[in-house]
Amino acid sequence: MTIDEPCRFCAEPLSREFVDLGATPLSNAYLRADQLGHMEPFYPLRPFICDKCLLVQLPAFQSPNQIFGDYAYFSSFSESWLDHAERYARMAVDRFGLSKNSLVVEIASNDGYLLRFFKQQGISVLGVEPAANVAKAAEAAGIPTLVRFFGTETAEHLIRQGQQADLLVGNNVLAHVPDLNDFVAGLARALKPTGAITMEFPHLARLIEQNQFDTIYHEHFSYFSFHTVQLVFTHHGLTIYDVEELPTHGGSLRIYATHINSGKPISQRVADLNKREHKGGYHRIDTYGAFQAQVRRIKRELLKFLIQAREEDRVVVGYGAPAKGNTLLNYCGVRTDLLDYTVDISPHKQGMLLPGTRIPIHAPDKIRETRPDYVLILPWNLREEIIGQLDWIREWGGRFVVPIPQLAIL
Repeated sequence: MTIDEPCRFCAEPLSREFVDLGATPLSNAYLRADQLGHMEPFYPLRPFICDKCLLVQLPAFQSPNQIFGDYAYFSSFSESWLDHAERYARMAVDRFGLSKNSLVVEIASNDGYLLRFFKQQGISVLGVEPAANVAKAAEAAGIPTLVRFFGTETAEHLIRQGQQADLLVGNNVLAHVPDLNDFVAGLARALKPTGAITMEFPHLARLIEQNQFDTIYHEHFSYFSFHTVQLVFTHHGLTIYDVEELPTHGGSLRIYATHINSGKPISQRVADLNKREHKGGYHRIDTYGAFQAQVRRIKRELLKFLIQAREEDRVVVGYGAPAKGNTLLNYCGVRTDLLDYTVDISPHKQGMLLPGTRIPIHAPDKIRETRPDYVLILPWNLREEIIGQLDWIREWGGRFVVPIPQLAIL
């Protein structure tokens, strides 16, 4: 079948389905108790892959303003992510020779989790964040924040304000923009002639190899191989001159880009990753065809475990209320008959219910009160951090369960 929307990068007609995850609500559309009598909108969760540029992508069923206008995710509640941000800031100051005369601009700056570490080093910062409630937290922390979506229009606004960036940062935002070409064109406009861009985003190769289908949700419009992201940046006059492979979010890429005429030498890591992706077949459309079977196997494994635990009168609860967990639970059809509740460290989610599944979200102390047999770690990318925080469940014989890349009882 061919869908109405063409490829958001190259405009090729889209007809090839990557995976079908059914229909789900928006993954960050958490419910209040007084909303339980209302209908929830569900949207198809069926990404397609472009036959020409190999961009895996979801159609945009809602506007970015509907999705991100009031956002429930605050970056500062993850200790490991804060540590990642602090290490990046130290590295960037040294690598790019930043000083008090430099300007660091972060797109999708959330609650100021990253820019605070540049500010501590005396460097001027500016956040661009569309979610007003999250931007308010950043401003309260002393991080100047522009409340708007990023694209060419915002880039021109920054230029008029004399705020072109020496370093332009975007962590986990490239996947979140439906108008990809306008976004990357904006990056090129907002960057000083000698400036640098770094972008971090989950690597499509890792998503496929590690069965990370739960990282697919409506807020993520695009899923990038290194091959495809190079096509996109080159098209807009930017060259990717270096790349790092990171463990964050189950396996991410950090790309380094600059203006194509800068003469920046290309790192050997660019060639090496291109070779590995080529060897893995990520330049061929047929490589992407087996993912659906992998996803169904994970679903069967999780349901088999949860049903067996319930039949044995064992109690299973969740840890975390991340967007990826909502994809997982909705696709697998898990409700409170199989998962009693989940907990989350963020007070912004406590007292709410998960979208679709309507599983209640409590504070972490609930686990100590109820002493469950198993804790299902929904943000599996933070498993080591969470296991360290909750190791005390072993006092009563409690065990951890991780669903991805395959079910594991720890």
